Amino acid sequence: MSDRTAKFGSIYFGIFGAIVLIFGIAGFVVIGVHGTEGIIWGPLEMSGMFLVWEAIILVAAGAMYLSSVGNFGDVRQVAKSLAASIMIWIVAGMAIWAMFAGSIPGGEEGPWFNPPSDFADCYAPPYTPAMFLLPFSLAIIYPIRSRRRAEAREEAKNPDGTSTLQF
Repeated sequence: MSDRTAKFGSIYFGIFGAIVLIFGIAGFVVIGVHGTEGIIWGPLEMSGMFLVWEAIILVAAGAMYLSSVGNFGDVRQVAKSLAASIMIWIVAGMAIWAMFAGSIPGGEEGPWFNPPSDFADCYAPPYTPAMFLLPFSLAIIYPIRSRRRAEAREEAKNPDGTSTLQF
């Protein structure tokens, strides 16, 4: 991985880790003040029975991002950021699945399935913090691909299979 990519990763995931950590801490504050009923602030929703677990996961992911920023060119640091991203993907995937599964059935006194207009309305905001963080967590793909390209270039230089890359 080039120094430029490592510097980008260190800065980006440092800032992103702080944001993830803030969302996690905000989840604990919301639980403490409002309980599981939570709050809805514009397009952001922090509520539900899994808010405690989402907050725990976001705090852990934020801490993992922040712990990975030192010497980001090392494969272990990139792996920490990847693990933190996977944690966000799981929480966001759970929220997306809940939204999808909740959009299919109709109301108690209505048809079994939602009509198309009600189906589409189920995908409107508010969204959980993990859904906002999801696209930004995909940036981990860049350092991983950069590392693979560097390894391929190094392998082309050394056909005997030895590598000069530092791990």
